[in-house]
Amino acid sequence: MEFFDSNGQATCYSPDGENIYLWSGEPVGYFADDKVYSFSGRLLGWIYNGWLYDRSNKPALFSANALGGPMRPMRQVKPVKSVRAVRPVRSVRQVPHVKPMRGMDWSSCANTQFFNQ
Repeated sequence: MEFFDSNGQATCYSPDGENIYLWSGEPVGYFADDKVYSFSGRLLGWIYNGWLYDRSNKPALFSANALGGPMRPMRQVKPVKSVRAVRPVRSVRQVPHVKPMRGMDWSSCANTQFFNQ
């Protein structure tokens, strides 16, 4: 599964449906049920209908088969994937806060900043 930002740039991918990597090969997070976590255990957001939503539940990244959400840009040519780095050990997960209502406007971190929020 590959994800694109609000400009259509390839941002990250999940080769196994669980772990998330940037195209540079850097491991940046993982899925746990419908939630997205960093390896430090911080809740980054949620996945729903092919969209990655940020901590405010605003759409940040989309997959090719995403449903709903804001108007998606044309996807740009994907770069060549780099060799994946070794994943860090997962820390204890943050207790998820109450999920806000899903927004329809693009997130302010609709790029690799999603993983630094």
